[in-house]
Amino acid sequence: MSMKTLIETMAKSLVDKPEEVKVTEIEGEKTTVYELRVAPSDLGKVIGKQGKTARAMRTILGAAGTKVGKRCVLEILE
Repeated sequence: MSMKTLIETMAKSLVDKPEEVKVTEIEGEKTTVYELRVAPSDLGKVIGKQGKTARAMRTILGAAGTKVGKRCVLEILE
């Protein structure tokens, strides 16, 4: 499973409008940035209380990135 698919799967399971989940991958030399866009009404669900859900997603992404030897960063955009 690719990182992009992993993020999409996690985000789609959290939101009310899964068809509006979009993940953009920006490949760098050592770091890959993933930009996650969701419907404005679903933004709170992806971020979670005090950012706990977003932090958990970033932790999973970081662990998966370590496995493939790359630093992965998740940015949640409005």
